[in-house]
Amino acid sequence: MEFAKVLRRVRKKMPLVQCITNFVTVNDCANIILASGGSPTMASHMLEVEEAVCNVQALVCNLGAIEKTESMILAGKQANRLGKPVILDPVGAGGTQFRRDTVKRLLEEVRFTVIRGNASEIRYLAGQQSSGTGVDVSSMDEITEDNLEAAVSMAAELAEKLGSVIAISGKIDVISDGTQTCILRNGCAAMARITGSGCMLTSLIGAFCGSCDDPFLASCDAMAAMGVCGEIAEEKRLRNGTGNATFRNDLIDAVFNLTEEQLKQGVRYEVYER
Repeated sequence: MEFAKVLRRVRKKMPLVQCITNFVTVNDCANIILASGGSPTMASHMLEVEEAVCNVQALVCNLGAIEKTESMILAGKQANRLGKPVILDPVGAGGTQFRRDTVKRLLEEVRFTVIRGNASEIRYLAGQQSSGTGVDVSSMDEITEDNLEAAVSMAAELAEKLGSVIAISGKIDVISDGTQTCILRNGCAAMARITGSGCMLTSLIGAFCGSCDDPFLASCDAMAAMGVCGEIAEEKRLRNGTGNATFRNDLIDAVFNLTEEQLKQGVRYEVYER
């Protein structure tokens, strides 16, 4: 797999990415897109989302902004009509009845190009028993070496069922389009100690998908970039003795300064074909 290929395209094309995301992470999502070379727009009002989609290269819908579901559906349908990639972050899916009903409706009304979530969220979407009750992955659902084979099968089967690339982020990342599956082993524990690392990752996938017509490659490249940059930021945090707030800024800086060579040399991956 040619990692860094999409990173090069993002910086050349500077895609405009529309994010309908939650108020907790909206600033970080905008900044990670800017750091990658793209440009964000956070247009989310029902009266403008369809028009806004006409001018962007990708749309990101984040269930953390569950109160904006109607905007997500209007924007998502418009993006589908225009043939533009739509990325879903099913934040807390399965946690409450309201979220279960909402994600079901989103999947029925919008065709999602990529669905990026943690293991608890994706397990729920796949109809498996999930222990997640909030926005964080349950320790019982995490992907480990012991259950990796089952996670790969789950991701591939869900991708085939929904017609979407399924991207599961965690200590081990699993990305599948139903035919090919990529395993990534980058990142660090500190990424789970900041608010919005998952939301930022989904926004980054939006920028990469907005620059590439291969959503599987774009998702793999974006997740590899995030993982490698997490390791760069963590090395700096340990060297300087700083905490999670500085780590968040260092993570964004690492994306901004990431070179193709750093990404190609730093990524640790395996690819499987079905």
